Amino acid sequence: MKVVLQHLTKIFPSRNKKDPNGEVVAVNDFNLEIPDGKLIGLLGPSGCGKSTTLFMISGLEAPTGGKIFFGDDDVTSLSPENRGIGLVFQNYALYPHMTVQQNILFPLQNLKGENRLSKEEMLVRANEVAKLVQIDEYMNRKPSELSGGQQQRVAIARALVKMPRVLLLDEPLSNLDARLRLQTREEIRRIQRDTKITTIFVTHDQEEAMSISDYIVVMKLGVVMQTGKPQWVYDDPANLFVAKFLGTPPIDVLSGCVVGEKLYIGEECVLDVKGVEDQDVYVGIRPEGFTLNDKGRLTCAVSGIDVMGRDISIVSTHPASINPLIRSIISSDEIGKIHDGVAKFDLKEHKVFLFNKETEERVYFGKQVEAHEAMVAQMKEEGEFYSAHEGPLPREADDKIRANAPVAEKKSFFTKIKDILPKKKAPESAPEEEQAPAEQQEGQEPQEAIPAEDGEKTESKE
Repeated sequence: MKVVLQHLTKIFPSRNKKDPNGEVVAVNDFNLEIPDGKLIGLLGPSGCGKSTTLFMISGLEAPTGGKIFFGDDDVTSLSPENRGIGLVFQNYALYPHMTVQQNILFPLQNLKGENRLSKEEMLVRANEVAKLVQIDEYMNRKPSELSGGQQQRVAIARALVKMPRVLLLDEPLSNLDARLRLQTREEIRRIQRDTKITTIFVTHDQEEAMSISDYIVVMKLGVVMQTGKPQWVYDDPANLFVAKFLGTPPIDVLSGCVVGEKLYIGEECVLDVKGVEDQDVYVGIRPEGFTLNDKGRLTCAVSGIDVMGRDISIVSTHPASINPLIRSIISSDEIGKIHDGVAKFDLKEHKVFLFNKETEERVYFGKQVEAHEAMVAQMKEEGEFYSAHEGPLPREADDKIRANAPVAEKKSFFTKIKDILPKKKAPESAPEEEQAPAEQQEGQEPQEAIPAEDGEKTESKE
């Protein structure tokens, strides 16, 4: 069953009577097309609106605006029981006084009219679903006699027994330990492939979403940041938020600038970035995007080395880094290339992402332009849905990416790099007297900067 969301919006009114304008926009103009039989992961941090979106699809929440379609049917105003959905909650919501069999049968016993089944038909369907989720041996037990993973399977079986058109999972693995979570998510993926039911899976765990989803939808503050195949979104983030949210270890973010189609981090030219205009940028580098080289372009101070068997994680620092530490994953064979606590790196072009410092949107360069266009074209040919947020990105009140940027000097990296680059020599015929004032002015620059620094300190105290 194809699911289409058109301009879906949910606004919660203000609870403060003195401030009627303090409403909360939980979901803002959400547009999405979910292909039939696919598993979609709604992914984002707490408070991004993913569960609210799920509850609007289920009918538990009424949208403030927009439409919801199951196939060609507009179900926006339909009640939950008439939508043909199966919903699995985070806390399982099993009836403790009922057996596993009774929990699974309960939705069938509430069917009315033409959909009502005989007792024999109910038992046959319940047993089939129990076998599918591998709990047929526990049909006479009560939920308290089951493990967390088994209880989760009962909840899934209860949702599947109605043969729903759409299966909705609201963070179903949050209450499980790490090992059981891994096993259960593999079971969810197997069940979805066997049943071929369109499934929407809500989670804040990017590893879960990327491992079992056909597509992921990354959200922030009720707005869709990017959609696409998990690996493609990881390899081709549309903005800084998506790049930072996906990946373990997280992406390394540094301040840099582009001058003359060359990327500078600090005073080092680290990469050629063909086609990019001169500007200040955020530089995102995946941990696997570093290569140790004695003559590498990027120099970092090593503060630690974590041995992970086949690979090694180098923990280092750099004055231009936004993150407190930089993590670089290299092969264990390269450990000998670190000398005197200093690591020099070359960067893999396809693992380096540039983002405009004002808008935080992606700045493509070199072969990345063609790779991005080819990816989007391939998705369209396969009838798959791709989108990325356009316009100003939503910002949280505690979004401190700008505050964490190095601000020791008022000059931007762009300005400082221009000062470092070779300057045009003055004409030889110019008399020394005419050059003296310029030299004197250059010598006075530090003195002129002192009042500005004092002014900044005064402002910070205020």
